[in-house]
Amino acid sequence: MNHIESHWLEDFFRYLATERQLSVHTQKNYQRDLDALQAFMAESHIHAWSALDAAAVRQFAARQHRKGQSGASIQRALSAIRSFFKFLSREQRVEHNPALGVQAPKSPRKLPQTLDVDQIDGLLEIPVTDPISARDKAMMELIYSSGLRVSELVSLDLSDLDYHDASLVVTGKGNKSRMLPIGGKALEALDRWLRYRDQMAPYTESALFVSNRGNRISVRSVEQRMEYWGKRLGVEGQVYPHRLRHSFASHMLESSGDLRAVQELLGHSDISTTQIYTHLDFQHLMDVYEKAHPRAHKKDD
Repeated sequence: MNHIESHWLEDFFRYLATERQLSVHTQKNYQRDLDALQAFMAESHIHAWSALDAAAVRQFAARQHRKGQSGASIQRALSAIRSFFKFLSREQRVEHNPALGVQAPKSPRKLPQTLDVDQIDGLLEIPVTDPISARDKAMMELIYSSGLRVSELVSLDLSDLDYHDASLVVTGKGNKSRMLPIGGKALEALDRWLRYRDQMAPYTESALFVSNRGNRISVRSVEQRMEYWGKRLGVEGQVYPHRLRHSFASHMLESSGDLRAVQELLGHSDISTTQIYTHLDFQHLMDVYEKAHPRAHKKDD
């Protein structure tokens, strides 16, 4: 790096810390990504920030991909480069931003983990002996019954339930509300929990689900309680709220085949988000096919 440009990174990190007031963790991520870029530039004999062009940035992204970095990690590095050059442009040190048109390679989309119906039945056989177990069973029954996000579950108030219609109103992403049905098993579990709830919550608390301290339960607490029951009841793999939501979606789609209805129930704004469950369903069909079809496998010579 030439003498004039050697301090540009220091100036940028001072800007991140003082003007943008980014966290230390975020600053370290920027540092790591820009250090990797500098190493690439040295290997490629690019000796000045002003000499970096879009082709070199694409080569850098490709190299990181070959080294096994995920698309998300490369996207983060490209974002750091864009921010750095935006700063340099603002300071009138460069006239171009070489990372503007460069895209990270897409990571293969992971299929969500689900539980089969027998595993769900085993998990939801929580023995109710006290307020905590009653609450935990009601929370898990409700997530699986109505396909809730954990953030939607913890934000529920008593007033969001309608026992007469067996429904509830949830507020999802983008502050959008939707009405959802509640299944019979979930209604029973909720009814049992509400009989216990007064032992844990003051009458002024509006939250449907409360912690040991009597205030609204946190997302982390729900995750910990589900992990506890998964281990105690011997469920294979980790049990977490989104796994129950995924299971709800997969089982609904498998039974109904109605992608639009499942989209509405899940509160997805874009049907492409819901379509991942069709891939899951197809993968299941392929597994069945390969095990069952007499001509699915080549015979050994």
